[in-house]
Amino acid sequence: MTTNDHSRQQVLRFLRAIYARDTPQALACIDDEYDFVAHVPVQLFPHLGRRHGKVEMAATMRAVQKRYSAMRHEMVFMAAEADKVATVIRVHLQKRGSERVLDLMVADFYTLRNGLIAEQRQFVDSLDLVQQVLEREVFDDISTLPMGEQLRLATAK
Repeated sequence: MTTNDHSRQQVLRFLRAIYARDTPQALACIDDEYDFVAHVPVQLFPHLGRRHGKVEMAATMRAVQKRYSAMRHEMVFMAAEADKVATVIRVHLQKRGSERVLDLMVADFYTLRNGLIAEQRQFVDSLDLVQQVLEREVFDDISTLPMGEQLRLATAK
């Protein structure tokens, strides 16, 4: 098996384990020093953001599993070159309680070391995700504000 094939298969195993809620199998796919960064508004998604190591990843998985009653994914795109893998997946998450389904696209960039996933960088369409979680159009809310307030929000640091 080539390095490309091994890297691709390891990421696929990891994703299958994540969405099957198989924490031990997912942790078996990652390096002890695993470094994860999800680029999302952590104020709304405190279980995401930056995580380091298996202990923090296990806690993140428990938080996600607690928040969503069902999870699945569909591979849209995957590319691998040596120890680097890029994926685009469509994710479906069913919120516990309301049973509302969130549907989002996620881009992940993985780096493997010694056959295990060492780094993962995740990018999500944050605006779309926030609107789905809040169950309303954020731009509609903003567009009703006076122009000065819209500009202040747009340029706030």
